[in-house]
Amino acid sequence: MAGLGSRIMGAVRSGLIAPWVGLVAALSIQVLAGNPYNFPLYSHRLKTVLGYNQVQLSNLGVANDIGENVGLLAGLLCNKIPPWAILLVGAATSFVGYGVIWLVISQTINPPPYYVVWLVLCLGTNSSTWFNTAVLVTNMRNFPFSRGTVAGILKGYVGLSAAVYTEIYIGLAEKDSVKQLFFLTVGLPAACLLLMYFVRPCTPASEEGSEEHGYFIFIQATSIVFAFYLLTTAIVDDVFSLDKGFISKIFVGLMFLLLLSPIGIPLKLTWNAIRDDHCTDVQKPLPMETDRLEEPLLATEENRSGSKSVAETLSEALPSSMPGENETGRENVYLCVSHPSFIEDWDQPEILLAEGEGAVRKKRRPRRGENFKLRQALVKADFWLLFIVYFCGVGSGVMVLNNLAQIGLAEGLDDVTILLSLFSIANFLGRLGGGAVSEHFVRSKAIPRTVWMTASQTVMIAAHLLLASAITGSLYFGCLLLGVCYGVQFSVMVPTASELFGLKHFGMIYNFLTMGNPLGALFFFWPPCRVYL
Repeated sequence: MAGLGSRIMGAVRSGLIAPWVGLVAALSIQVLAGNPYNFPLYSHRLKTVLGYNQVQLSNLGVANDIGENVGLLAGLLCNKIPPWAILLVGAATSFVGYGVIWLVISQTINPPPYYVVWLVLCLGTNSSTWFNTAVLVTNMRNFPFSRGTVAGILKGYVGLSAAVYTEIYIGLAEKDSVKQLFFLTVGLPAACLLLMYFVRPCTPASEEGSEEHGYFIFIQATSIVFAFYLLTTAIVDDVFSLDKGFISKIFVGLMFLLLLSPIGIPLKLTWNAIRDDHCTDVQKPLPMETDRLEEPLLATEENRSGSKSVAETLSEALPSSMPGENETGRENVYLCVSHPSFIEDWDQPEILLAEGEGAVRKKRRPRRGENFKLRQALVKADFWLLFIVYFCGVGSGVMVLNNLAQIGLAEGLDDVTILLSLFSIANFLGRLGGGAVSEHFVRSKAIPRTVWMTASQTVMIAAHLLLASAITGSLYFGCLLLGVCYGVQFSVMVPTASELFGLKHFGMIYNFLTMGNPLGALFFFWPPCRVYL
């Protein structure tokens, strides 16, 4: 029995299985990372208990968005501390932030000043950035050849989190905001502590194989089944009023079983590894593949020329530790000398002499697709174009989401949980579909991912007009349409940024871009303040 246990643990830690174990754990964490979507479920109670007006409540919605998206500290630390430590910080901020809000709404403590409520709400929702950064950066590096697919799946599960939390709100919390906040205070950190061990960086595969592609399709299929299950239960709960009922609790139990269904992939890989008589060979293909890709190319070049290349000569001439350089500096020398501008300077005797005497040191800015630091990306037009598009698309969507309860009440709906579920399902479909479709067309037709951002924002205009029209049924259809377009923005922005600016400092660049979300919400929040006073 001990031998079997050691073989199982060895299989799980192997280079082929560990990334999938981490991805499956990441899916559950991403569902939890949508905790800011709970704001519409308790905002009305917060407004009533504390006696806030609509302007004050909208400002709390901005705090909700700022906490959800300002994650520069998490992005800075993701290259310095392991993913489990990032997740631990997220669990702590959730416990403290939501804990204070729970004490306030339950009237356990006296109402604190408005700015204290604003700050603790920002702190509680900031846990989302720590969860997202740890999970997204780690898995994008573990699956570098499937960035669009991975981003779409992970972001899709975040989109589903609103429907998941709504189901918990109906089935477990019994439509009680106090119980829901207690779950965010205790249940969310506890689940994160259980899962954080499995999210870890692994050696990536040298290319995407057909078997790996099949596993991604399986996860996408199970997530679609999961989404339609949530949609069905939301409709049933709304039509038959199953709150506080035994059936609603069964729905919650089945929901968690479907959430865990992707665990079948690492279980299958583990079983195959144990069944194989040469289980130890599982760890060998990744480093051997890398060696096979690099060594023959260098050997062929050396044999063809009969002498060392410029890149090799410079690499040997460089000292092992260069001032101001990191450990990847020597690896990048091949990229530097292969660029035409370097070869042109190489032919100039004055430049060569100055470089040889140490008076001039050749440095080159990174180009598209290479690893950018944040300060290098900030001077690129591509970066700011992506930021502005994200600002407009996601900012306007967040404005609708934060005021969904007020919009529903204004159009005669007493219970807006069905609207939140519809938006969540549509958001998921947009995120999952945006990642998969953009990945397919960028590979097969070389169509840029940003085309899909443009198309989704065009459709989003029609969705906003539908919500404003107040036509019978337009509220539901507008929420669905807006949710899809809103989701596409997330799943397309993530791989686009990684392909333009690299993965090394992706945590910082991603978290800076996501600040367009709260800034957009702050910019667009004034109109609803004047309408729903």
